[in-house]
Amino acid sequence: MKWRLSSPLMAIVAEGLLSRLSFGLINFSLPLYARHLGLSLTEVGVLAALSSAVALGFKPLVGWAADRFGLKRMYLVAISARSLVSLAFGFAITPWELFAIRGAHGISRSLRDPSANALLAEHGGEKSVASAFAWYQTAKTVAGSLSRALAGILLTITAANYTLVFLIAFGLSLLPLFAVARYVQEHRDPTVLREHRGSSSALLAGGQNAEPSGSAMPGRPRVLPFVGLGFLMASTAEMLNSLFPVLATEYAGLSSAQAGVIYAVSTLGIIFSGPIFGWLSDTVSRRLVLAVRAVANTGSSILYLLFPTFAGIAVAKAADDMGRAAFRPAWGSLMAEVSSFDKRNRARTMGWMSMGEDAGAALSPVLAAFLWATWGIAALMGFRVALALATELYVLLITRNPGGEDSEARVLPRRRAQRTTCKTPRAL
Repeated sequence: MKWRLSSPLMAIVAEGLLSRLSFGLINFSLPLYARHLGLSLTEVGVLAALSSAVALGFKPLVGWAADRFGLKRMYLVAISARSLVSLAFGFAITPWELFAIRGAHGISRSLRDPSANALLAEHGGEKSVASAFAWYQTAKTVAGSLSRALAGILLTITAANYTLVFLIAFGLSLLPLFAVARYVQEHRDPTVLREHRGSSSALLAGGQNAEPSGSAMPGRPRVLPFVGLGFLMASTAEMLNSLFPVLATEYAGLSSAQAGVIYAVSTLGIIFSGPIFGWLSDTVSRRLVLAVRAVANTGSSILYLLFPTFAGIAVAKAADDMGRAAFRPAWGSLMAEVSSFDKRNRARTMGWMSMGEDAGAALSPVLAAFLWATWGIAALMGFRVALALATELYVLLITRNPGGEDSEARVLPRRRAQRTTCKTPRAL
């Protein structure tokens, strides 16, 4: 994998790892704590979705603020806010407090995601941006799986002491601040600021024949279809992610420790598959990588339904995580390419594009909990299979224009040209 290592990239990846290490403890424990406080399955689904719903409304505004006041500055504010959220969970004792804190977490997400994505796009480089996103996502996923495994073990040996788990998460959330403050830099090229006069709202509405200025690529794509793509893919990816602890313990009858071990087992596949998918997206085909996601989502849903055992749930979870590992680098490279048309408003453009992700992540857990509670687990898994297949059809639809031209080549002309004209390997 040819990926250019640099101090800013390594610091961003470290932030993703350490932050997810902290919130993995919370994400595993929170649904179980909510059930402990008496919330229904539907209410747990709403709680899981609330963070994404809040982030959905704030991201375009926060993206503008990041472009206006600095990507690094907003990044540090976001990390600090996430630490306060972790601390607040340690003192929450009523359901309404859980909902309020989960909403605050959504605000911190809206602060963090556009800045982090824009910094990854800046430092990743055009030829290896998918690999940068892949390593970032791999670090986050590995840390999330390990921390959830740790959460299951902690809850078992402490007799479900949720306060202790949340306070440990707070301590871990403080670690990324130094790495980002010390090593992450952002590029503020005055030439780019003069040349890119368009706004991301114009890009959202503009057609592919709109002429970009400066270093923008010819053949500007529409953003709105890709917002829909992010919605559909995030829906299938996140539909079971937040509810997995409940799925494992209440449907499959596993213990909290067994569920935690499953997270650790699935980590092994992610460690290898994430960087491989990033390399494939950069050098072979992004569409191929996205197709892997559909296969993984479909197969895992069938396994969850037919094999509710420790081994079956473990294999299904591993397939699910590999599907997410395939989606993230391809989606990150797509956001980087589209936002490169207007680098002055890069974070804002990425905020618009990631709104689709957040909408899918917000609605899918609620829908999943409703389907499960109303018609049973078979209806939930059947709907997820149908949604995964429909998403793949949508990918085929939006990657070709009416004239039959492959939009992957149309959206990425510079990178394709660089592959054929520049054969010198990038130094590691």
